[in-house]
Amino acid sequence: MNQPYQLAIFDFDGTLADTFGFFTSTHDIIARRHGFAELDISRLDEYRGLTPRELMRRQGVPMWKLPFIARDFVSLMADVAQEVRLFDGIAAELRALAAAGVRLAIVTSNSSDNVRRVLGNELVSLLSHVEAGAGLFGKKRRLERVVSTLRAGRDETIYIGDQTIDADAARAAGVAFGAVHWGYATPALLASVSPAVTFEAVTGLRRIAAGAGAPRPAV
Repeated sequence: MNQPYQLAIFDFDGTLADTFGFFTSTHDIIARRHGFAELDISRLDEYRGLTPRELMRRQGVPMWKLPFIARDFVSLMADVAQEVRLFDGIAAELRALAAAGVRLAIVTSNSSDNVRRVLGNELVSLLSHVEAGAGLFGKKRRLERVVSTLRAGRDETIYIGDQTIDADAARAAGVAFGAVHWGYATPALLASVSPAVTFEAVTGLRRIAAGAGAPRPAV
């Protein structure tokens, strides 16, 4: 067993908050607004097996439109944020990690207001830092900022997320990546990026405080 991680940085959508239903319900509204393909609901499992870049190509989403699309998703979520729920057990795991002395942070492309509405005041009070509004492919810089701001060692930091782009950002920032199996991407797709730690169930997150039994990334 390795030494415990001292800093756990979490993605938000699909990792802490169950926003897949919101994503599918609003996708077509935004698709019509920005001129890309609507979802075929019968192929949701197939979509989950694609990386974000592959899904963008499939749906005909140009990279330059991403900031505008993200802005609309965030804005629409603000209207229903009180209805968005955390995955079952997330609150208990965050409390357990904080009680064990692990510092907690968030790096997300969502807004800080949405994060705070969904988490609530008690859980927000457990966080050392919230880095919101990151571009879909711009989380590396945000991760580096959190590590620097909190004066954390990169070899003692883990970023927990549900998509391959979270893995890419973690590796580029020199921190470990923990993959969760309850979010957007399929377990098979996440396995293809060789996460340092895999969390099959929410209740496994407290293993972060025990080192999770995984090797650290090379920095």
